[in-house]
Amino acid sequence: MQFKIAILITCHNRIKKTLDCLRLLHQAVHESGVYFDIFLVDDGSTDGTSSAVNEKFPFIKIINGTGNLFWNQGMRLAWKTAISHGSNYDYFLWLNNDSFLEKDALIHVFDCYNKYKKVNNKEAIIVGACKQNIDSSIFSYGLKIYERNIVPNGHFQTGNMMNGNVVLVSNIIFNKIGILSEKYTHAMGDIDYGLRAIEAGFDLVSTKKYVAICESNGSLPNWCNPKISLKKRWEFLHSPLGLNLKEYKVFIKRFWPKIYFLSILKIYLRFLFPNSYNKLN
Repeated sequence: MQFKIAILITCHNRIKKTLDCLRLLHQAVHESGVYFDIFLVDDGSTDGTSSAVNEKFPFIKIINGTGNLFWNQGMRLAWKTAISHGSNYDYFLWLNNDSFLEKDALIHVFDCYNKYKKVNNKEAIIVGACKQNIDSSIFSYGLKIYERNIVPNGHFQTGNMMNGNVVLVSNIIFNKIGILSEKYTHAMGDIDYGLRAIEAGFDLVSTKKYVAICESNGSLPNWCNPKISLKKRWEFLHSPLGLNLKEYKVFIKRFWPKIYFLSILKIYLRFLFPNSYNKLN
């Protein structure tokens, strides 16, 4: 494959997962034969992540974060660094540091991109489908149609809500809509990017098979978990690692302004009365 790809990753601690992720990534890129650069934002890790990565993978470009970047801002920094690197990348690949690629993952991702474009004469973001573990075929992250998971079935499937675990963005799409939005700290940046891509006339397409393993949290969010005190739920409602209500409002107003007030009302009802709300849903 004669093109060049910038691989974007951000991390905060989780040294073992990061090293496992990079080991399997390295295997996958060599299997595919692509030319690549890896940009890793180490967002204030205290577990020796940077030193360990530099020792085992000295070719990786490590960028030091502030410790307060979280996922979206960390990925923005990785992306901006890649752009300023001076290489004209053909593609950008987002990869979560807890997502472990299959050996042929990149071969399959690029095969999906090329075939979808050829058949449909249309640019698309390819969203890698991830499963819970090596012994299962249970969907964890990837592409959705609103809240319905798109489970890979050997065929092309399109959706509108994407997780940023394994995502391929072409230079054509990047030149049209830019990088991840500055409006989000942690969550919602990936979904926002996918929706903006759709608005710009591009498709979001799932891989035809699972290309990575990434265990999902699966538990009830802390901001609406009845087992957690009201005070703690309030903190999680406004935390970057919770719902982050301020940014959620920006997200809803941007894409669904007609149901903005109803959406926010539902959030408060779920926060205040989690037992009742969860039973009704």
